[in-house]
Amino acid sequence: MLDYACPALYALFLWWFGTGAVLFLDGLPTATFRRTMMVATAVFAVALVGLVLTADSASVAGAYAAFTFGFFAWGWQEISFYLGYVTGPRRHACHEGCSGWPHFLHGIQVTLYHEIKILLTAAVLLAVCWEAANPLALWSFLILWGMHQSAKLNVFLGVPNLSEDFLPDHLLFLRSFLTRRPMNLLFPLSVTVATVATAWMIGEAASAEPGSYQQTADTFLAALLVVGVLEHWFLVLPLPTAALWEWGLKTHGHRHPAAAGHDDETLVKSVADPVRPL
Repeated sequence: MLDYACPALYALFLWWFGTGAVLFLDGLPTATFRRTMMVATAVFAVALVGLVLTADSASVAGAYAAFTFGFFAWGWQEISFYLGYVTGPRRHACHEGCSGWPHFLHGIQVTLYHEIKILLTAAVLLAVCWEAANPLALWSFLILWGMHQSAKLNVFLGVPNLSEDFLPDHLLFLRSFLTRRPMNLLFPLSVTVATVATAWMIGEAASAEPGSYQQTADTFLAALLVVGVLEHWFLVLPLPTAALWEWGLKTHGHRHPAAAGHDDETLVKSVADPVRPL
């Protein structure tokens, strides 16, 4: 059982702590951003070197290393976006009434450079992991990317829970690209595909040799898929998900009532205030 529990819990911890760390850092004063970005870039460089050194290590330790390095590579994408360093050519909200294909193209423009950077990073990971014995970092990165893209499309098309309080001040213009509505047609498809992929990967982990590299790698990937499915359900279920990262949202205190210690009435009003519809 530990062969499954340890990698699964490790993956869950990295997801929880990594999300909270990004929230905490992007809510700090802008004077800290340059140093944060330099440290994050140095960590990314170390992760790339580590991937090269462990690409042919098809062992349990190699799986842990590759998963960690792949996760750090994804973290670099997220921190560079949420600090505002790599976003897109458009850095302002859509005007009232903007909708349809023009609005969708505007949405692409606000994240275009970020998406190109992800593609380039994925290409680097592909080059490192091509025909390698330990391609776990690449697969981890691709799952994180795929789940991120799906969630992003769903909040654009419309879901009940937008978590707009998670946005830092310098990215508040992104609120004009979020839509609050009960459901959109993509959501059931997203959840179904992700759930089927999760079930298949859990089966792969269960059928792998106990204590092997393959079992560990498959468990890591299954855990990421489980997290991705949960994040999608967080978009529609009335759950206090912000409580998971209350420590990270403390730097967003002036806009996040729970972190700032406001009363319950203020908190309910904040959650209930609708985002401008598309």
